[in-house]
Amino acid sequence: MATKPPAGDPVQDAPQVAPPKHAAVGLPAIGHTLKIAQQQMGLARTARTLLKVNQKNGFDCPGCAWPEGDQRHTAEFCENGAKAVAEEATLRRVTPEFFAAHPLEDLAGRSGYWLGQQGRITQPMLLERGARPGGDRYEPVSWERAFAVIAEELRALASPDEALFYTSGRTSNEAAFLFQLFAREFGTNNLPDCSNMCHESSGSALNETIGIGKGSVSLEDLHQADLIIVAGQNPGTNHPRMLSALEKAKSAGAKIISVNPLPEAGMERFKNPQNPLGMLKGTALNDLFLQIRIGGDQALFRLLNKLVLQTPGAADEEFIREHTHGYEQFAAAAKDTDWAETLTATGLTRPDIERALAMILASERTIVCWAMGLTQHKHSVATIREVVNLLLLRGNIGRPGAGVCPVRGHSNVQGDRTMGIFERPAAAFLDALDKEFGITSPRGHGFDVVRSIRALRDGEAKVLFAMGGNFVGATPDTEVTEAAIRRASLTVHVSTKLNRSHAVTGRRALILPTLGRTDKDVQASGKQFVTVEDSMGMVHSSRGNLAPASPHLLSEPAIVARMARAVLGEASRTPWEQFERDYAAIRDRISRVVAGFEDFNARVARPGGFQLPHPPRDERRFPTKTGKANFTAAPVEYPRVPAGRLLLQTLRSHDQYNTTIYGLDDRYRGITGGRRVVMVNPEDAAELGLADGSYTDLVSEWRDGVERRAPGFRVVHYPTARGCAAAYYPETNVLVPLDSTADTSNTPASKSVVVRFEPA
Repeated sequence: MATKPPAGDPVQDAPQVAPPKHAAVGLPAIGHTLKIAQQQMGLARTARTLLKVNQKNGFDCPGCAWPEGDQRHTAEFCENGAKAVAEEATLRRVTPEFFAAHPLEDLAGRSGYWLGQQGRITQPMLLERGARPGGDRYEPVSWERAFAVIAEELRALASPDEALFYTSGRTSNEAAFLFQLFAREFGTNNLPDCSNMCHESSGSALNETIGIGKGSVSLEDLHQADLIIVAGQNPGTNHPRMLSALEKAKSAGAKIISVNPLPEAGMERFKNPQNPLGMLKGTALNDLFLQIRIGGDQALFRLLNKLVLQTPGAADEEFIREHTHGYEQFAAAAKDTDWAETLTATGLTRPDIERALAMILASERTIVCWAMGLTQHKHSVATIREVVNLLLLRGNIGRPGAGVCPVRGHSNVQGDRTMGIFERPAAAFLDALDKEFGITSPRGHGFDVVRSIRALRDGEAKVLFAMGGNFVGATPDTEVTEAAIRRASLTVHVSTKLNRSHAVTGRRALILPTLGRTDKDVQASGKQFVTVEDSMGMVHSSRGNLAPASPHLLSEPAIVARMARAVLGEASRTPWEQFERDYAAIRDRISRVVAGFEDFNARVARPGGFQLPHPPRDERRFPTKTGKANFTAAPVEYPRVPAGRLLLQTLRSHDQYNTTIYGLDDRYRGITGGRRVVMVNPEDAAELGLADGSYTDLVSEWRDGVERRAPGFRVVHYPTARGCAAAYYPETNVLVPLDSTADTSNTPASKSVVVRFEPA
């Protein structure tokens, strides 16, 4: 049983690079997956745990938010999901002795990979910078003392708005509801979350156009579609179980268009181990690959809309007349679209686009799926609005097998938002919350992630409380962010494992170790379960089955409830103790506050859970200001890149989920043993004098004139779109300016960074 973490921190600046390859992607790559799981958990624990992943009587995978169908496979997980489970259910432990041996300076010099491999944190830890001669170290502390420190710092603030309450997408519905309730009873709407950095652009665009910021399709819709467009997304690495849904759709006759600057292995050849024939032969999912230049998607969809308008009978005139608003303005803008400018913006050829048009016109039921490749640009919201325009034009909202499908990354990121984790809450939600709990919630808008960093930088915020996640590793402009956080009086992280955020702290810092999805949660009223919402609006339960990593762990709901009692004291009428004892009491309150959760406890007890209402999908009713689905007509934008520069997108390796690094390989791209690589088209590399295997510094250029540098990247000649480059985050987050964000959504523009190359 190999359970020891790596002793040293592996060198990450000398990766080995094989010729780029696009090997078949399996679901999962069984041998590799089980090897990693056994290294972390041992053989017996691996079998006992993985067989419970995504089962109706088991626990929800702590990885992505892809939904499960009604019929579940025995192995209902992907390779990266198994890695996420293995790291949470690991037998490795981070004890007080570990912190005694590793002062803050040592932790700050370690890689994110090394930190994550150390194992589960076992006790609450407190660090007070400058309190110990000879070095700052975390020291064990009681839970009572930890909550007293939080209460002391929060009560010392001049205003509740000097506190920031951040939420990761792994937080359960129950914990998220309590967390936002506490923040609002405390007196602030400063509830930034990971949505601000990923799908905020989707929510902004969809709320305006169809009236609800969520996808409109179910898993069954994907299986019934005639055409699925996968834009700005790599399912093979980021949502591997999606590949089996695409395979099923393809077997039923669907066509698939992939729109991406990089060719991705999963879309080129998928071997499904649940299907013996598919495992033997593999399935080519793409019918058409549009290798678009970074940021050219709005131009592409605008031209497609023009071509649909020019095709007699192609527009669904009855749907447009009965259910939409703004058609005339949209149509006028679309008709002015220029072919030459579109080809420049996209890097595509005219035959490419004409083939895509033919497939769109042949489809009665079209779904467009997207992820970060569309959401993290200055013009992201306008791009997604243009996607919606195409679907509205063909009547593909509120029709089986058709609709919008923003594919969320983290397992309950959508549920957290539904529970009220939002810095700009709707008045109706706050009214319901106030009525239920007898409080007066603040009505002013709070800070999102980018504004939170500015507030810390400028001294307007002094406490950062993070419910999960890796705030430092996930956010842009690394040097600015880290300096801002070090100005805080207190940083608190509710965590299962170590990450970079624990090494970049305020004057005081707390690590509060919590139960994970795999852990049994037993409270005073008995064994508990929590709930999550998947990417398609299904709400279901999650029950861990393993003994907790330490007797000193608390659940997330318990942490919030005890913190609330310590901070709010006897003045609070909220039954925090009851909520800690029995999560059913939390769900009862949710059912009276959050629309769609009526009779919550009874409905979630059904195997598989229940689906939340979605008016555009369910009844073609659009709860927008106009009462209809809105066509839009924003000016077309795309990045312009000066000569001698490339446009960089940040992305994940295959051995990665969000900021968690499982290993140093990206075997679908032929890269092993390191992460500091930059992928460049060979023709661009030749023009820039970048030899394959040479080393370079990446320097981003933005209008503020500040030099942002990521040193020591190995050049990999790779078939990216011309003019484009790609490199992994969080290593390249340092290059993303804090103020370079999407219009409307304020999401960091991490997919369109202008960079120059300088010798390392």
